[in-house]
Amino acid sequence: MLKKLKPWGLISLIILGFGAFILASTATAEQTGEMPMILTEEQAATVCYIEPTEELRQKLSAEEYAVLVQAATEPPFQNAFWDNHRPGIYVDKIDGSPLFASSTKFESGTGWPSFWAPIDMKNIILVEDRSFGMVRIEVRAKKSGGHLGHLFDDGPKPSGLRYCINSASLDFIPFQDMAKRGYKEYLSLF
Repeated sequence: MLKKLKPWGLISLIILGFGAFILASTATAEQTGEMPMILTEEQAATVCYIEPTEELRQKLSAEEYAVLVQAATEPPFQNAFWDNHRPGIYVDKIDGSPLFASSTKFESGTGWPSFWAPIDMKNIILVEDRSFGMVRIEVRAKKSGGHLGHLFDDGPKPSGLRYCINSASLDFIPFQDMAKRGYKEYLSLF
């Protein structure tokens, strides 16, 4: 078949093949269904760390501080966003980094906000969590180092993942306020 192609046809075929290779190699873990890279606690300490400061203690409520700084878990079904169905994005309570969009939020039945993908994997890190005699995957905000929640592999398609996140670690930016609050670039998520 390649012998019958004119030179420009062969070049087009090569370019198309190379383009498909590039697209496949740049697909996110959420698109491919693969689990993102998980760091050990020691590795995570070199990437992000949250310093328990008096400034943070003053800025955050007692529950927010316990969740974000001390890796506590808020009660299920008794938090701000578990049943929030408004369009918008969820940002880091400490520094405002965009973390999750309502377009990837789903009803998990757990009592915590659950998402099948973050807005951008560059804004979170995943850390092996061996606390309480279990092995889990902790989700942290990369820039602030704040504890967000945990990641499980029982979520819906397309990723099969469930980011189970504490409301206390998040602020919600409604769709209609996103542009004026500096999140205009994320309007295309809706």
